[in-house]
Amino acid sequence: MKDQGLEPLLRRIAEALERVSPRSPTALELDDAEAYIWHAESNHLDPVIKVNRVDLDLLKGIDSVRDTLLANTRRFAAGLPANNALLWGARGMGKSSLVKAVHAAVNKEHDGGLILVEIHREDIPSLPDLLKLLASVDRRCILFCDDLSFDGQDASFKSLKAVLEGGLEGRPGSVVFYATSNRRHLMPRDMIENERSTAINPAEAVEEKVSLSDRFGLWLGFHTCSQDEFLAMVDGYVAYYGIPADKNTLKAEAIEWSVTRGARSGRVAWQFIQDLAGRMEVRLDRS
Repeated sequence: MKDQGLEPLLRRIAEALERVSPRSPTALELDDAEAYIWHAESNHLDPVIKVNRVDLDLLKGIDSVRDTLLANTRRFAAGLPANNALLWGARGMGKSSLVKAVHAAVNKEHDGGLILVEIHREDIPSLPDLLKLLASVDRRCILFCDDLSFDGQDASFKSLKAVLEGGLEGRPGSVVFYATSNRRHLMPRDMIENERSTAINPAEAVEEKVSLSDRFGLWLGFHTCSQDEFLAMVDGYVAYYGIPADKNTLKAEAIEWSVTRGARSGRVAWQFIQDLAGRMEVRLDRS
């Protein structure tokens, strides 16, 4: 009787464990969307139904880096050698927007064969586990980390160095790594200077900290835009969304907006457009 009463209980426990256990992503599961978000705590990929991005033609003032990243991504999607890319520099100048826009443009050229997988900065230590899963996927993959940086005693940069280049396994040939950062060496300058002043061998201490960025074959710098470039961004948005605005008034309002914000960037231009569209009762939706 004891055994008979125990069996249903064990069955219920087993069924409950199956329900809460994370699903391992497979190639079939990664056919459902063109973009995914990696969740390290549950070891699974969530599909993104609608990616938050802008059209590639709307990104103004970054023509050189746009063309470089586009060419690199096209080679990767075609199965040719391609570099990991670090997009660094001024805030709000379209670093993450460029990655998402380039993915959309190249993915359209290759009939959806290229997927974008975002990994959060705090999940970098789980990167080897994610790469093992992506290695079994048929589609080629851009692994994307936005706002990548390291502070203090954070040692997770060492695992990223090994994955990007130099580890026994390295990264699969079907995966390329794109990251954005406000810092060229992914670490604050005062932290690097502190390493130099306190280490027994200053050169070696700094070298270990900054060598991570050397793992990226492409360094694409983003810099603060000029007033003409800022106005071109505004004009591009106005034309794209069909916002009825007088040219002379638009220019004066856009300049005043940037002066009030104390900055000119793609982000500031978009914030102005949202304000303008709201006042003009125009919906910013092209879907």
